[in-house]
Amino acid sequence: MRCFYAPETEAHDPIFRLTHGKVQRNAELPERARLLLAGLSQLGLTPEEPFEAPDETLEAVHTPDFLDFLETAWDEWQALPDAGPEVVPNVFPDRSVATYPSHITGRAGWHMGDTSAPIGQHSWRATRRAADCAVAAADAVLNGAPAAYALCRPAGHHSSAEIAAGHCLLNNSAIAAARLREGHDRVATLDIDVHHGNGTQSIFYDRGDVMTVSIHADPTSYYPWFVGHSYETGLGEGLGFNLNLPLPRSTTDDVWLDTIAKALDAIAAHKPGALLLSLGLDAHENDPLAGMKITWDGFRRAGEMIAAAGYPTVIVQEGGYLSPDLTKSLVSFLSGFMDGAK
Repeated sequence: MRCFYAPETEAHDPIFRLTHGKVQRNAELPERARLLLAGLSQLGLTPEEPFEAPDETLEAVHTPDFLDFLETAWDEWQALPDAGPEVVPNVFPDRSVATYPSHITGRAGWHMGDTSAPIGQHSWRATRRAADCAVAAADAVLNGAPAAYALCRPAGHHSSAEIAAGHCLLNNSAIAAARLREGHDRVATLDIDVHHGNGTQSIFYDRGDVMTVSIHADPTSYYPWFVGHSYETGLGEGLGFNLNLPLPRSTTDDVWLDTIAKALDAIAAHKPGALLLSLGLDAHENDPLAGMKITWDGFRRAGEMIAAAGYPTVIVQEGGYLSPDLTKSLVSFLSGFMDGAK
């Protein structure tokens, strides 16, 4: 399996996070990448550094205002009096009556959906290179590879066309899915991160050519809180092409795997030419975010099932947070996937 990783992404080292009213250290740390790289090494997989993808790949899913904001926000923020080291919004618009602001404080509130995705000095370059990894993996599959893996951080599936949130900046999965569409009439995305892929859903919600499926902890009691319910099924041409499968936080292997089987049946009915898998490993029972109770064997079996579906597959890394178990979680899933693909 071809794998892609850009060392520049390690320069994204966010500090700020607000949890239950308390300022804490952000969970999207460079150490995540090192733990995942260790997993690739154990599997004998050597990541390649991607070429810089053309701007058009980002513009296929994100607005010009959002891309400009991500690129320029930190420099503008530093020009503020007594500015902090990261862009963190302190005001958010009522979009029903809002006008797009010109000031960086207002633009931060417009383009950042919460306080968990702060932008530091190197964040733009890091997220740009993470997107390059996703595009490189998509290109590998378009050129005939049966599967490819992109080790992306920061993650992306919570970012919509113009709003970053949930540790995510550019939506790597959506960018890769749009790239796959250049070679296939229909594409499906399957998101197995413990959090709902709300940004990916938003980007493709009114489209029938990219089916979006997400298996995640019930948002009535878990991030992203406001979306991810089973009754959200798409809009306009996308009606019927969005499937949410929320599960209790007590979910263990068998129920989770049965739900993946249900998702794969729905994807088969769509008849996609390729699959984009948003791989979150934060459903593991020992992940610090405590979203579900999936074991390493559950990850291995999930990998086998998804590979056995037989689609050309781009795997984009989403969540999975700091735990000594993260390396083995990736090894478990990818070894299962490679076994299932044989």
